[in-house]
Amino acid sequence: MTWHRPPFIIRRFLKNCTWNIPNSNKVYITFDDGPDPEITPWVINFLEQENVKATFFCVGNNINKEPEIFHLLKEKGHAIGHHTMNHENGFKTDLKTYIQSAAKSKKISGSNLFRPPYGRIKKTQMKEIAKENKIIMWSWISHDFDSSVSIKSIIKNAKKNIKAGDILVFHDNPKSKKRLKELLPLIVSLIKEKKIDFGVL
Repeated sequence: MTWHRPPFIIRRFLKNCTWNIPNSNKVYITFDDGPDPEITPWVINFLEQENVKATFFCVGNNINKEPEIFHLLKEKGHAIGHHTMNHENGFKTDLKTYIQSAAKSKKISGSNLFRPPYGRIKKTQMKEIAKENKIIMWSWISHDFDSSVSIKSIIKNAKKNIKAGDILVFHDNPKSKKRLKELLPLIVSLIKEKKIDFGVL
């Protein structure tokens, strides 16, 4: 079964993370994994056309590889978060390595907003990272990376469930590129139809 909203038990286990923005009249679109030369420029151009600002959780080594795209994100007024140096899975990474990776990506990105790749983080890792960062999760995931989930079903769920205060997650990476180009315009249009504003974290 595909879930778009994280189960309560996961939110309770990671209760010190930010899952949504209570009492907000905005929706917060976020992107993970970039900057990527194949898809991030398209995302930037699309968001500019729609007059939408978003928050990009960037992988440290991708910032090093694509500094011009990274600077363009900031120049266009988007918010920046960090996402480790190499997209490490917290469940499979020892504490020292994970903390060092997060510290490096924090320095390179210049941001104290952190999102764990895959949403996978151990409590020991979370405790250390939260000392100098705000850990941002999400309240609705797009499944732009998962071709087994139809675009039609995603939009159906979005129409029913996306509401003000939600943090939405998409991915500006090669794996999601094709589906993102189809899905993102539909979601942005849907949110505008709901007369909800867009915000950055």
